[in-house]
Amino acid sequence: MGALDLLIHGLNFAAPALGVAVFMLLFKLIARKLAKRPHARADSAWVSAWVQLGVNFAVGLLMLAGGLWFFGRDGMMATYGALLVGVATCQWVMNRG
Repeated sequence: MGALDLLIHGLNFAAPALGVAVFMLLFKLIARKLAKRPHARADSAWVSAWVQLGVNFAVGLLMLAGGLWFFGRDGMMATYGALLVGVATCQWVMNRG
């Protein structure tokens, strides 16, 4: 396997974790806008949003890697279910329940 193939496979492995992390961030921002809660400072909201995106992405990658280790192959539906539960729990904890 060449370097380009390895890069493509790695990006395809990480894509579900990134997609779920971005979805969680967008859902949080939309929910905040619908609730019409003003921010303390505009830039602090984006900093926390970037931190939440990074943490959710890291947790998602850990869940996918754990599923790959446990099942021995990528793409199992149980792994994707664990990905959703893990990232949603992480988002809930970061938003203080």
